[in-house]
Amino acid sequence: MTVTWKYVGDIMIDEGMVCIKKTGRDAGQKCVVINVLDNQFVEIVSKNRKQARKVNVLHLTPLEKKVDPKSEEQIKAALSE
Repeated sequence: MTVTWKYVGDIMIDEGMVCIKKTGRDAGQKCVVINVLDNQFVEIVSKNRKQARKVNVLHLTPLEKKVDPKSEEQIKAALSE
């Protein structure tokens, strides 16, 4: 079974969604969800990290913006805003 979205409260986390990290070293930084792994974890990319990271969806605050998760140009543009 492949999960492509996850609800956090009333908000759905989906691939390509721009979020703000709430906890950890990257708290307050923008990130983009590139893969939904299961009911609890997603894979994100951020400006400060070189590699994609696995994070708990409860540690993300989703924003209204969504980009294509396969387009590096759109991801870079979303993270630099």
